[in-house]
Amino acid sequence: MTTPQVGKTLMIVEDEVLVATVLRSELEDAGYHILDLTDRVAAALEVAKASQPDLALVNIQLAADDDGIELAEQLKALGIPVLLISGQVSRARSARTVAIASLPKPYDAADMVLAVTYLLDRLQGRASLAKPRGLEVFDEDNFGLAPAA
Repeated sequence: MTTPQVGKTLMIVEDEVLVATVLRSELEDAGYHILDLTDRVAAALEVAKASQPDLALVNIQLAADDDGIELAEQLKALGIPVLLISGQVSRARSARTVAIASLPKPYDAADMVLAVTYLLDRLQGRASLAKPRGLEVFDEDNFGLAPAA
């Protein structure tokens, strides 16, 4: 079993303040660096361009009717991999060309930490723990994810 990659930078884009705050706390406790929380596409793009996070966790439905899938497209163009987090499972699956994976809501904090660790390991071509419960990884070949060892 691998451990979280301490020092890796994550971006959380979530319109539910409580969910975002708890998620940030859990991931920071696991050793990840979390950028400023955002809930809008424009703000998230500013943060992403300035900081180049290792992974972005993006809810599909954002504040002011912003669309997380639209954001995922733009983040992909910047070379930033996206984990979609949403209760809208069918919409998440339809975004498989712009995101590397999805984790449906509700999820527990431990599953999210495992999902992030799993994806970061795979993005770096390292063998990882077993795929976490609920995590759906999309076309690994198109996103440079190394096959599991």
